[in-house]
Amino acid sequence: SPGPTTRRPRPRAERRARPWVVSVAPRRGQAADGAEPPGPPLGETAAMGEGPGTPVPKVTVAVRNGDTPPAARAAMLRDPPDILVTTPESLYLLVTARRGRELLAAIETVIVDEIHAVARDKRGAHLALTLERLAACVDAAGGRRPTRIGLSATQRPMERVARLLVGAGPQRRNGAGPPSGPLRPVRHPRGLRPAPPLSGGAP
Repeated sequence: SPGPTTRRPRPRAERRARPWVVSVAPRRGQAADGAEPPGPPLGETAAMGEGPGTPVPKVTVAVRNGDTPPAARAAMLRDPPDILVTTPESLYLLVTARRGRELLAAIETVIVDEIHAVARDKRGAHLALTLERLAACVDAAGGRRPTRIGLSATQRPMERVARLLVGAGPQRRNGAGPPSGPLRPVRHPRGLRPAPPLSGGAP
């Protein structure tokens, strides 16, 4: 049986054939790399499930960025993937369009990869607004606020990056945006050095 921190994906029919994870990558090439089949994390997950004899549903991944052809975008709406890999700008366009909001209405998890790459400038502020619009989209569809995960080996200071990721507002446990508990960095196995602290007044 799965452990206490394991959550099995719901059957595709129960998920209403919509993406349940969106991964945001700052660069187009990085987004395309994230959808390369078969994807080591997905392959390892399938192997872990098949080992004890547990059937593992096929997880589909698609990329949506400025280079995605119109035909591929239309196909994505007809047959949505389980995991959507995109860029901050393309995610903004999706939450702005009606059909894009319908596509994202069942999102449960948002992963912001290399969050330090957008934390220093206006792209980060714009992405923070887009994440709030995505949360409102899911809420309007009757879903729960998506879990937000920030990935980076070089973010610093962590408190400010976490506030950028989680945001602020009356619906938060801490309305001003500070973390509700201690932040503990997870060491990368290669021991990458942290980046210098952010400069300027904006997170």
